[in-house]
Amino acid sequence: MAAISPSSFVSVSSSTSSSSFSCPPLTCLKRAYNGVPVSKQPPRGRLAAVTCSSSEMGSGSDSVNHRSHTQISSMAPFGVTMNGNGSSGPSYKWRRVLLKVSGEALAGDHTQTIDPKVTMEIAREVASVTRLGIEVAIVVGGGNIFRGSSWVGSGGLDQSSADYIGMLATVMNSIFLQATMESINIPTRVQTAFRMSEVAEPYIRRRAIRHLEKGRVVIFAAGTGNPFFTTDTAAALRGAEINAEVVLKATNVDGVYDNDPRCDPNARLLENLTYQEVMAKDLLVMDMTAITLCQTNKIPVVVFNLNKPGNISKAIKGEKVGTLIYKEDAYR
Repeated sequence: MAAISPSSFVSVSSSTSSSSFSCPPLTCLKRAYNGVPVSKQPPRGRLAAVTCSSSEMGSGSDSVNHRSHTQISSMAPFGVTMNGNGSSGPSYKWRRVLLKVSGEALAGDHTQTIDPKVTMEIAREVASVTRLGIEVAIVVGGGNIFRGSSWVGSGGLDQSSADYIGMLATVMNSIFLQATMESINIPTRVQTAFRMSEVAEPYIRRRAIRHLEKGRVVIFAAGTGNPFFTTDTAAALRGAEINAEVVLKATNVDGVYDNDPRCDPNARLLENLTYQEVMAKDLLVMDMTAITLCQTNKIPVVVFNLNKPGNISKAIKGEKVGTLIYKEDAYR
């Protein structure tokens, strides 16, 4: 509704507990609205509901006097939930997160290319945190369908062509995950690094951020749109672009170990690491380009097990899970 200038009102009175507005004469209202297009957008900020007495609008046979009140919309700060009696609930560590899900994780037990049970579990856990007000973006890998590095040289396939095919695989996974999320009423958008306008939006940074602010989940597909870069690097890049507070990498192990836990039963889980330790020890967490991007932009990384129920929501809410990789002295 178009705004009425304060000068259009006959009188304004206020107190510490409530604000009272006297309505303008009907002719004044007509002048205020004449020729002004009515907007469908809701008013921003605090809302004032004004009720008018019939004596000010013109007397009638059923004239009734009403008091006017100011209604202030109460919204809890981010990360704070309000229960029925108005008291605040727990706050959460992260406000905006980027979740990286590998293609292999979507395959589940590998009996099929994409396991619908895995995508549904991801969707449900993401839903549980988006309802708390946490903004979630996702980058999906494509290794369950096609891993470019494994096909280089086959049938004359060069690295660039193989990587482009891998990017298309991530789009397939993203559309599948989007469909699963929307089946349980999570508004979701897929944005691709190169144009595929018939099936997804092109990646536009400001549009992606606006989607997140509106409570939608955004899935970034097609990696960075360039060959020779992994989806881990895409996750670090998109995380930096959208100002994500953390990159969460969902894997098939509990975190980062000092040795391969599949080969060494005595391998020890490292709960805290710095970027320097990851690079110095050449730990296979993410590729070095991704780690360097996160280090440069001071984005912590959490590596955790996707297969344990509840881990996704715990990681997104900032609870202790898996391995935390951070800038030295940042959490000390």
